[in-house]
Amino acid sequence: MLIHNVFFTLKDSSQPVIDALVADCHTYLKDHPGVVFFAAGVLAAELDRPVNDLDFQVGLHVVFENMDYQTQYQQHPKHIEFIEKNKGNWQNVRVFDSVTR
Repeated sequence: MLIHNVFFTLKDSSQPVIDALVADCHTYLKDHPGVVFFAAGVLAAELDRPVNDLDFQVGLHVVFENMDYQTQYQQHPKHIEFIEKNKGNWQNVRVFDSVTR
């Protein structure tokens, strides 16, 4: 499986804007072929240990059956629409992809 984790740091990090991005993750990115797990949510700020990275507001977590499904997802019109709609408020986007063994 391929695990696709994306962490968004926003220019406008007000709660309504954060909530709108989480909602858009669910609207545009949730129901794609090959997705075996999907979650989108907000930073757990109360977990403030030295090892915690707190430099984001929204986390997206998608697990695909395999790399081919992730490739299809990247090119899907709904994924492209999500990026176009939201990228203007992204200060930083970090993507962490890993493959299970």
